[in-house]
Amino acid sequence: MISHKLLKILLAVAGAALMGCDPNSKPTYGEETGLPKNCRAIVQANIDGYRSKEYTAEEVMDSLERNCGAAGHSWGQ
Repeated sequence: MISHKLLKILLAVAGAALMGCDPNSKPTYGEETGLPKNCRAIVQANIDGYRSKEYTAEEVMDSLERNCGAAGHSWGQ
């Protein structure tokens, strides 16, 4: 049986390792296009576009659902 102290250490190490694997830990953009590639960048671009009245709320929600929703293709980018 694993001791309580050892279990805490193992969980801390696993947590630290997983934190480095988050593809949305910082915004990323396409090298050639400059367009947002991951959800963090997409969310910020949508907020900025909405605030500048470039996008409507409906367009923002459509983009978030398409890119970062349950079936979004940008989660692993």
